[in-house]
Amino acid sequence: MADVPAGSSSWQKSSYCAQGEACANVAAPAPGAVCLTESGDPTRAILRTTPAAWAALVRTLKENHPDG
Repeated sequence: MADVPAGSSSWQKSSYCAQGEACANVAAPAPGAVCLTESGDPTRAILRTTPAAWAALVRTLKENHPDG
């Protein structure tokens, strides 16, 4: 999977992120790749997954969240 530099402008911050530093960020650096990171993580760890797995996670979270 393609790498996304930690400071890259292709990262998108979660719309649920408050003013704090601990925010989920997602990027799609190449077809078939989704990368996730947490802005407050000093190690800058990046989780890599597939678009299908990412969509399943988002769908599950939406189905189980009271605000949908």
